[in-house]
Amino acid sequence: MVVFENRFPSLSGGVGRCEVVCFTDDHTDSFADLTEERALLVLDAWTDRTAALSALPGVEQVYCFENRGAEIGVTLPHAHGQIYAFPYVTPRTAAVRRRADEHRAATGRNLFDDLLARERADGERVVLETEHWIAFVPYAAHWPYEVHLHPKRRVPDLLGLDAAERTECAQVYLELLRRFDRIFGPDEPPTPYIAAWHQAPFTDERREDLGLHLELFTVRRAPGKLKFLAGTESGMGAFMNDVRPEDAARRLREVASA
Repeated sequence: MVVFENRFPSLSGGVGRCEVVCFTDDHTDSFADLTEERALLVLDAWTDRTAALSALPGVEQVYCFENRGAEIGVTLPHAHGQIYAFPYVTPRTAAVRRRADEHRAATGRNLFDDLLARERADGERVVLETEHWIAFVPYAAHWPYEVHLHPKRRVPDLLGLDAAERTECAQVYLELLRRFDRIFGPDEPPTPYIAAWHQAPFTDERREDLGLHLELFTVRRAPGKLKFLAGTESGMGAFMNDVRPEDAARRLREVASA
């Protein structure tokens, strides 16, 4: 496994940084084919680079992600991911911060803690739950099959995970990816997906209020069919989903590893 600077970075000119993480030297593998030991090594690399990049002058937020499939724009089939060190707080994270502040002001409680408590109490959208992690389909999912993975103990970033949480994270992440490949049946090609780690900005004075989590989703909505953004979605950001979150969660439970 290697990490190197992207030859064609989206962030350049001395502001921010883009890196590539190659997970394996096997050109035919994807992340789901990795062993638990190799998956944990990748998690260690994401954590190490998060620490190093966050220390660079001007960096406010570190974003680790990986994706697969020409359907979502991947041009390099070799199993890899990327890390962006942003010189600003991304719009998505800024919106989450506003919602967390509004929730704190209205209830006096933490948004992430209440979110996990609600999903665990309801149970219908929970895909899997282990000692340290819980994965669920969000109440108002944007995508036909979308899973959010949270540590049960709120931490702001990958650096906050302890050894037991890190080990179990690698196991759970592999299981989720393998379930994604079984959603549409054995005759379908590998499921295209984006897997995005959300970490608190390092410049946020209240970053402990934000919770590390992974958002995993696919643009495939049915065998041979993709989810295209309609006018309401592209124009207004108002997503219309033809797969109920509860049905998506049920399907992802059905395709669990034996």
